[in-house]
Amino acid sequence: MKLIGLVLAGGNNNKMLQLSAKRAIAAMPVGGAYRAIDFVLSSMSNSHIQRVAVLTQYNSRSLNEHLSSSKWWDFGRKQGGLFVFTPTITQENSFWYRGTADSIAQNLDFLRKSHEPYVAIASGDGIYKLDFNKVLEYHIETGADITIVGKRVGPGVDVSRFGSIETDKENRVVNFVEKPIKNGSDLISTGIYIIRRRLLIDLIEQAASEDRYDFVSDILIRYKEERKIYCYEMEGYWTSISSADAYYNANMDFLKPEVRDYFFKQYPDIYSKVDDLPPAKYNPGASVKNSLLASGCIINGTIEDSVLFKKVFVGNNTTIRNCIVLNDSYIGDNVYLENCIVESRGTIASGASYIGEPGHPKIVVEKSERYRI
Repeated sequence: MKLIGLVLAGGNNNKMLQLSAKRAIAAMPVGGAYRAIDFVLSSMSNSHIQRVAVLTQYNSRSLNEHLSSSKWWDFGRKQGGLFVFTPTITQENSFWYRGTADSIAQNLDFLRKSHEPYVAIASGDGIYKLDFNKVLEYHIETGADITIVGKRVGPGVDVSRFGSIETDKENRVVNFVEKPIKNGSDLISTGIYIIRRRLLIDLIEQAASEDRYDFVSDILIRYKEERKIYCYEMEGYWTSISSADAYYNANMDFLKPEVRDYFFKQYPDIYSKVDDLPPAKYNPGASVKNSLLASGCIINGTIEDSVLFKKVFVGNNTTIRNCIVLNDSYIGDNVYLENCIVESRGTIASGASYIGEPGHPKIVVEKSERYRI
C-alpha cells in the first residue's frame, strides 16, 4: 500500500460548549449509531490503508475505549494495525501536544519506521465518505507537494470555522486563509491532506526546530508560495462537528432520507464498535415520528424529529421534539424537551421543561436523582 494514515484527534474546541467537557470531539456520538472518528477510520479502511495512527490528547478516555480494538475497522493485520498515540514524557520532551504539527513531531518515529511513500492526514471531526486512493491519484498526477481536500459550500454558510481556499484554473492553491473574519471563497478545507512521507518528516522537523507547532499556519500557509499545493474537490456529503450548532445540525441531517441512505445503505459502509444491546422497545402509548432510536432505548412518550442514542429511557406523557439525547439518559414522566441536546448519563426529573431556539439548541446537563428508595 502507498498510504499510511494519521488522524488528528487530540484538540479541544470551546465552541462545543459543555459537550466537550467530558469527551474528545472525535468521540462525539453521531447519527444514532456512530462516533465521529468512525467516518475517517472507515474511509481509510475502505481505501485499503493498513496502518493508521490516531493522535489523542484532550479528554481521551472515552475515545481510547472506543479504539480499544482495531477489529471493528479491519485494521487487525500482521503487517498493519491501528495505533493510538498520546503525549509521552521522555528525556527529550516533557510537553503535551502544543499544536497539530507538534503532535506529529512527537510521533515522528512512526513515520520514520514506516515504508509507505505517502501519508494521509485527517482530523477526527468530519462526517463523510472519501476514497483516499482517488485523492492520491490526483496528487501524483498533478505533481503536488501537498494536496488539500476541499469542499464547495453553499451560499450563506459561515466559513469562519474553516480554512478558505483560492485556486487558479489548474486547482493550484494561490491563497489560503485560516478561519477568515469575512466570508470569501466558497471553497473550504476539510482538514484532509496528502503529502509524501519524506517531505512531511522534513517539514515537521524544520517547524519543530523553529518552535512552530501548527500544521496549517506553520506549514500550509507558510509554504504556499514555495511548495506546489493543489486542491482536490470532494463530492458527496461532508460536514464538520466543530461547534455545538454544527453538531446538532449534523445529527438532524441524518433524519433526511437521502443522508440516512447514503451512510446506512450505500457502499462503502461506515463501521463502528458494536454493543450487544436489545432493540428499542416501544411500550403501549408510545409515539415515534421521523426519528432515529438506537439499541437499548425504552420509549413510553412521544418522540418527533429527534435522534436518541443508546440506552435512553423516556417516561410517560413525555414529549421530545427536534432533540438529540445522548447515551444512557433517563427522561422522567411529563417532561417537555424541544430543540435541545441532552448530555449523556443525564437524569431529567419528572415535570421538567427545556426549550431551545430553532437551529441553536439548548444543552441540557441535568443530574437529578434517578433512583428513589
